[in-house]
Amino acid sequence: MFGFLKKKLKEGIEKISKTLIKKEEEKIEEAVEEVKKEEQIEEPKEELVKEIEGEIEKPEVEVKKEEEIVEEKIEEKPIVEEELKPEVKEEVKPKVIKEELEKKEIPEEKPEVEEIKPEIKEKPSEKKPEILEKIKRKIKPEAPKKVEEKPKKRSILEKIKKKLTEKKITEDDLKDILYDLEVGLISSDVAVEVAEKICNDLKNNLVGKFIKRKEIEKVVKESFRKSILEILDVEGFDLIEKIKTKKPFLIVFLGYNGSGKTTTIARVGHLLQKNNFKCAFAAGDSWRAAAIEQLEEHGKNLGIEVIKHKYGADPAAVIFDAVKHAQSKDIDVVLADTAGRSHANVNLMEELKKIVRVNKPDLKILVLDALTGNDVYDQCKTFNDAVGVDALILTKTDVYEKGGAALSASWTIKKPILYLGVGQNYEDLEKFDPNKIVEKLLE
Repeated sequence: MFGFLKKKLKEGIEKISKTLIKKEEEKIEEAVEEVKKEEQIEEPKEELVKEIEGEIEKPEVEVKKEEEIVEEKIEEKPIVEEELKPEVKEEVKPKVIKEELEKKEIPEEKPEVEEIKPEIKEKPSEKKPEILEKIKRKIKPEAPKKVEEKPKKRSILEKIKKKLTEKKITEDDLKDILYDLEVGLISSDVAVEVAEKICNDLKNNLVGKFIKRKEIEKVVKESFRKSILEILDVEGFDLIEKIKTKKPFLIVFLGYNGSGKTTTIARVGHLLQKNNFKCAFAAGDSWRAAAIEQLEEHGKNLGIEVIKHKYGADPAAVIFDAVKHAQSKDIDVVLADTAGRSHANVNLMEELKKIVRVNKPDLKILVLDALTGNDVYDQCKTFNDAVGVDALILTKTDVYEKGGAALSASWTIKKPILYLGVGQNYEDLEKFDPNKIVEKLLE
């Protein structure tokens, strides 16, 4: 299931990514050319383009680390001075000062000695040249020169980056891609309304933004994921828990000819048996040849009793009798079959309305054949308008490659898909999980 739709989404992601990367490269070249003219710089355009591409690809964390290193180098000078001061202070002694003064025959006038003392205390004459040399060696490294050059170079790159952020993705950039994507979705049995929603969401997530090339695929995938989950995000319920609320609980199965209603009833009956519910089948399809015998065969295989009338009987009466029988026999659930009917057949739709009006079912489940494709949209709408559908079961999904029917069905009437038919056996009823579907589509 979903093979064709998955392929179309993958093609869409690749096409959008390639197109936007190409647009980004063009915009980088334009931005570089503009800044070159403004700054009147002679540096080859190719080098600037290569450098700005590298700058764009770098994560912000790395840039911060580089700036921190520059700051550390600039702050190196005061640290050296602080480390050297204590060393100087320790070596200064009053005796040395006195001997020096005597040698130089400086008159011992109190004011002068007092003025000289603090000077010598800070930097003694013996050590002064050595200390100065040390300070020069520590302060002189070539790092500060590089630091002075970097801001100039960086300012040019920053201007180019600023120009780029002003050159955002436009609607014209995506026009052709979105059209191709929409056509691809519709060809995957996605209803037109649903395809439009997916494309509009994508447009809203891209237009007016500057997205780095490494992030384009991620942004497109995330947009698809969000759109599809919104389409499938319908308030659902747990069938097992719901059945516990009433006894007997009546479920009527509706659907088109050949959608797989009878087989689905058998599978649901098998599922309920595994959860310790006692079931009965109501043979409400009293028109189709061998419909009653088919249901009886399933009942025999599963050990479930079938309530039936003769062919041509009123289906509303058959289901009514099945409910009364369930009440007398302490049966938990009645699963009622109905004749397949086209949603365009007015008379048969009226008969369905009578079944619902007479029996007031607790749950009306519409069974849809996934292979029906885009017609699923009309089926859902007509059945829901006629009798009010509570939930959906999608059959034959194991042989259905396109995948769009699931999105169309859920979005059309805003009802939950409970299960997917995924094989030929009674156990082949898979609980519908929107997250699992999305992961399959985007893996």
